Amino acid sequence: MNLNPRPLDAHPLAHDRVYRQLRSRIMHGDLAPGQALTLRGIGKEYEVSMTPAREAVRRLAAEGALTMSASGRISTPELSNERIEELAALRALIEVELASRALPRAHLALIDRMQAINNAISDAVIHRDAVSYIRTNLEFHRTLYLRAQAPAMLAMAETVWLQMGPTMRALYGRLRRTEPPHFHKLIIAALRAGDEPGLRLAVRTDVTQGLRMLAT
Repeated sequence: MNLNPRPLDAHPLAHDRVYRQLRSRIMHGDLAPGQALTLRGIGKEYEVSMTPAREAVRRLAAEGALTMSASGRISTPELSNERIEELAALRALIEVELASRALPRAHLALIDRMQAINNAISDAVIHRDAVSYIRTNLEFHRTLYLRAQAPAMLAMAETVWLQMGPTMRALYGRLRRTEPPHFHKLIIAALRAGDEPGLRLAVRTDVTQGLRMLAT
């Protein structure tokens, strides 16, 4: 029996736990654009020492989820209009292709699952819960894209989502939604009909319309 258990941050994968939890918060808009973070604060929040906190921040900075200045200041990204346009274009390219590849494998159970997720988005809208809204919105898309069986492409899409998380939070506040995204209904309808052109158009419009409004 081990009477001296290792402290939480001594585990070799402690930095991975911090990375994944902080990554989820950033992707789902729990942190605002330009929000400052400190290694000490991250360590205290996740009950780890400075080393795993630093490693997690380095990984997230490499993915574009955090920025680090020469002075060591850590913050979530504040995207320029040009950067928003670029990421919107990437979403259109990658996600339309993922949806197209997923269509032949979009069985009825999958479509029903997406409808249920869209209902959860409605609940988030009713409760004005931005983080739940973004999380369930991304879940809606990820559920479809997993059927594409294109893991490298999906990883690229998730990297874009990660970089845009705080900006999506700002977008949610500007849109003041009162109902789920209109184009989700068109995506579901296109899946039911096996309509690839309709699906591609609905996905492209859904993933770019709001972002391009934010960049204006």
